[in-house]
Amino acid sequence: MSPTRTYLPVLREILAAYRKKIHGLIHVTGGGQTKVLKFVKDVHVIKDNLFDLPPLFRLIQESSGTDWREMYQVFNMGHRMEIYLPGRYADSIMAIAEKFEIEARIIGKVKRATGEQVTVKSPFGKFEYH
Repeated sequence: MSPTRTYLPVLREILAAYRKKIHGLIHVTGGGQTKVLKFVKDVHVIKDNLFDLPPLFRLIQESSGTDWREMYQVFNMGHRMEIYLPGRYADSIMAIAEKFEIEARIIGKVKRATGEQVTVKSPFGKFEYH
């Protein structure tokens, strides 16, 4: 067991340097991979490079029999924080996270759309949410 890790130190540094470039921050816990739908308008969020699934979520899925589409809708599935900003700043943001020993990566992209949509591409399938 390990204590809960706070994002405050890394977010403080990111916001100090990039606040005006950030379009959104989503704490994914409590709303799963679809939580972003509550905060966007006329965009398609495509998540096609998620982190590897921690074993806990496979155990939850196997024990409950919940289908994978619902798992991604309800649980964070191993990633807890999303920062939405132009791609040209991603390497700098990831470097800041690395200083705090937090693994970061580009997990997808956002495209203009009519209406709101999230697509999750995972080893368990491709899931569309509106």
